[in-house]
Amino acid sequence: MLKNLFNFLVFPGFLFTATLGLVASWIDRKVTARVQWRVGPPWYQPFIDMVKLSIKEITIPKNSSKIMFLISPLLGLSAVILASTFIWLANIELGATGFTGDIIVVLYLLTLPAIALILGASSTGNPLASVGVSREIKLILAYELPFIIILCVPIIKSSGLLRLQDLIQYQTVNGAILSNLSGLLAFLVAIFCMQAKLGLVPFDAGEAETEIMAGTYIEYSGILLAILKLTKFMMMVALPLFLITVFWAGFSIWKYVVLLVIIVLIRNTNPRVRIDQAVRFFWGKMTALALIAVFLAILGK
Repeated sequence: MLKNLFNFLVFPGFLFTATLGLVASWIDRKVTARVQWRVGPPWYQPFIDMVKLSIKEITIPKNSSKIMFLISPLLGLSAVILASTFIWLANIELGATGFTGDIIVVLYLLTLPAIALILGASSTGNPLASVGVSREIKLILAYELPFIIILCVPIIKSSGLLRLQDLIQYQTVNGAILSNLSGLLAFLVAIFCMQAKLGLVPFDAGEAETEIMAGTYIEYSGILLAILKLTKFMMMVALPLFLITVFWAGFSIWKYVVLLVIIVLIRNTNPRVRIDQAVRFFWGKMTALALIAVFLAILGK
């Protein structure tokens, strides 16, 4: 019991993943600043930002559903903590943890932060938040379809393994899933889905500060806003780690750095797309590539 609590709250759960997420957000901001010929913030700036937000006053909209408004950020944070704990344990305690079907549970948990944000923003009654909610719902419907399809590739290649640790062990013996054509195509689709799940440019229409004044985040302040931002930063750790586990034979630092660099490059080299363009992109090109990858996996390619 104490070990499980330690895993969830300290290592490799909340504190460990939150720290890595804040460092990852600093790297993102620093690289973005250098691309724009700015100096960028010091390494400790994300930590200071969390402290400053946490001590600010919480403002609750007058006509909001107060319970939903307050609970939603905690729901999203809890989901990403659980997901990251499952994924980390699968990588660092081979043979000791996990259960059959945990890949499906993690997939569900990684979807909950976006759903929690939708619930919280829709409870505020703010019209700009409603626009952000509408966009966020459409975006989820768009990227979740190809994301679920491409997860069939490692399951097919491994003859039906549904346990994260089993997938790592399979790849240790047989090579990484992405080392073949079907796995490579699936991994490519997964990268774009990851960018959308993180809500980063070019798929940040739900937030879009220059258009709808932060959209889904507009009514949040104080520690609630800090929790929402921390959840997003932790997703910058959990999502790449999930893809590395499923497609790339398990975690190593250089693999995570590669994915983090890709995230930053995509963010800094693309303009924001309209929500209809995002839906067409995921339901069109990405879904087609995902289906091709599954077909090739069935053929053993």
